[in-house]
Amino acid sequence: MSHFFDHLINEFDLPLRNPVLVFSLILFIILLSPILLRKFNIPGIIVLILSGVVIGPNGLNLLAKSSAVDLFSTIGLLYIMFIAGLELDMAEFRTNRNKSLVFGFFTFIIPLSIGYPVCHYLLGYDFNASILTASMFATHTMVAYPIVSRLGIATNQAVAVTVGGTILTDTAVLIILAVIIGSSEGSLTQEFWITLGISLAIFSAIMFLLIPRIAEWFFRKLEAEKHSHYIFVLSVVFFAAFLAEAAGVEPIIGAFVAGLALNRLIPRSSALMNRIDFIGNALFIPFFLISVGMLVDISVIFKGPVALIVAGTLSVVALTGKWLAALFTQFFFKYSTAQRQLIYGLSSAHAAATLAVILVGYHADILDENILNGTIILILITCVVSSFATEKAAKKIIFSAENETTIDISVSGTSEHILLPIANINNFEKLLDFAILIKDKKSSHPISLLSVVPNDEEAELNVIRAKNSLATFIRHASAAEMDVNVLATIDHNIARGIARTSIEIMSDILVLGWPQRSGLIDRIFGEKIYSIINSADKTTFICDFVQPLAIHKRMLLTSLPMSELENGFSLWLSKMIKLSQELSIPVLYYCNQATQESVNRNLKQLQLNIQIDFRVFNDWNDFAVLSEKIQDGDLFVFTSARKGSVSYLNALDNLPFKMQRYFGSISKILIYPHQNNLRNRVGGFRTVHTSPTNVGRSTIKKIGENFNKILKPEKINEKKDF
Repeated sequence: MSHFFDHLINEFDLPLRNPVLVFSLILFIILLSPILLRKFNIPGIIVLILSGVVIGPNGLNLLAKSSAVDLFSTIGLLYIMFIAGLELDMAEFRTNRNKSLVFGFFTFIIPLSIGYPVCHYLLGYDFNASILTASMFATHTMVAYPIVSRLGIATNQAVAVTVGGTILTDTAVLIILAVIIGSSEGSLTQEFWITLGISLAIFSAIMFLLIPRIAEWFFRKLEAEKHSHYIFVLSVVFFAAFLAEAAGVEPIIGAFVAGLALNRLIPRSSALMNRIDFIGNALFIPFFLISVGMLVDISVIFKGPVALIVAGTLSVVALTGKWLAALFTQFFFKYSTAQRQLIYGLSSAHAAATLAVILVGYHADILDENILNGTIILILITCVVSSFATEKAAKKIIFSAENETTIDISVSGTSEHILLPIANINNFEKLLDFAILIKDKKSSHPISLLSVVPNDEEAELNVIRAKNSLATFIRHASAAEMDVNVLATIDHNIARGIARTSIEIMSDILVLGWPQRSGLIDRIFGEKIYSIINSADKTTFICDFVQPLAIHKRMLLTSLPMSELENGFSLWLSKMIKLSQELSIPVLYYCNQATQESVNRNLKQLQLNIQIDFRVFNDWNDFAVLSEKIQDGDLFVFTSARKGSVSYLNALDNLPFKMQRYFGSISKILIYPHQNNLRNRVGGFRTVHTSPTNVGRSTIKKIGENFNKILKPEKINEKKDF
């Protein structure tokens, strides 16, 4: 027994060495510290950093720096930079790349210009030490980025500009570090510059040319292997970090570039993106923040006035330089005060790259212990300031956006409800992914999945079977944190059941699968797809996706003349714009001049930046000529109209089958906007006893099928896809 207690006591010797115990302690800190200190309104990031200070070797010495802690810390840092690149709105970034260059210049040159004279003339350091310390002021780590991601403003222009400027200034600082080290070692030769240039060129070619092609092939071939997608992404991140280090720059640059390379292939509302965010924010990023706190040594303030003077000077210069850079950027681009504060909050934290610069300089005997200790204090102060400033600015931006009155409430989607009927379970997952991507996140309604079963003697059993068959799709939607509602209804007429249910649940969007040619009886009684369109006055998307949504490279969008006058114009346009943003693909828009002007007005009203290339098209009686414009990887979107609407054309009869003939090999979406003035609605149906007519119809259908077999021996395709 005494041996047992001795062993137990030894396990709790400080610092803890048992990896299971160490891991448990860190997990409890990640779980409990934000909860306990939430009532003090302290950001979770600060809580985790302070927790690291307390448990670290310079605090209670519960934990020491170990290989396991270093590994998880490195993963967390790479994760932050990867998510920053992955969540970057590429359309916004391309639109504002010049602004990123300007901010990158300001946030690099201003701290450098202030820091060098302070270090050289005020603190008395030599040239190499002064320029290296000053470059440390220019770099920053986006420790507060999880805040903007959690609050949903990662697509704000100020965030895009800051992220772009971060990668530019960090790259410049790390190159300066390599130059200073090379200069101190006497290896700064022409060969050094040639090697650096060639290695960076090879790294860029691999990441932006090779990796996207491999990822596209992987996602297409292993579409059903969802867990493999995450493993593949994680492998790309660490491989990119290794390549960056081999090329002569820091691994964080490689992780950010990996995010840019995979940006187009991982939609922000997808299940894969949710998995990436969840694992990072729950485990890896908190590990990194705790490890940052473990570096802080509070005892340096008791080591004499020199350490305090250096620490105070470094902190003031670092915060002042970043504030001036944000101020100049605000004046230069006419940003709001909240956007300036957001830029300052995101760019004011010094952690990873700062520590890398200082540690390399310290080990190379360029910097002394006072600079090292002062930098540790600087990391704590700037991370605290950054977190508070970012959260305060982000809430201001959210508040101003919620009070924005320029956006029509009919387009905002706060009460949006999507109905997704199912017939062919094999293609249903892509339709569900489409619905998830276009759904407004502010809507309180779940996506409703509907199955219509025949009203016969097995109706109740069929309802149970239908609900059970949808269990897989409930799990699929849950992986993307999307609520779904499973519905099953009984009706003799499938189209009428769908239309009736859409009115009962007050849905405003229908998502249907692509129709297939059916037998003679269906053509006599009317195609089911047209019965649904004519019965339910809802904005209807009829979809045929031949490949995963994320693989598409461009959206080819068409609008009929006067389509802008339809009541549902703003709704479907906002959904297609959202889809293009989720997929990070450009839009090629064929329409007339009046529609183009209306689209531009809607974009301005919605305050959206999206890459749209307009082309004038008027030959709607022969729209098949558009097939000549199609490229591999295109998503073809055609906006049609119901009979009786202002934009309807006779040439649009039997449109789904005409589109299948000319555009059968590519993904396509056919849109029918709602009208609010249909004569034929589901309300026009009368409740009648249909048992006799149902029996008669079944008999006629069997006769028709036999008649079809006589005329056409091969088996008739009865598959339904709506």
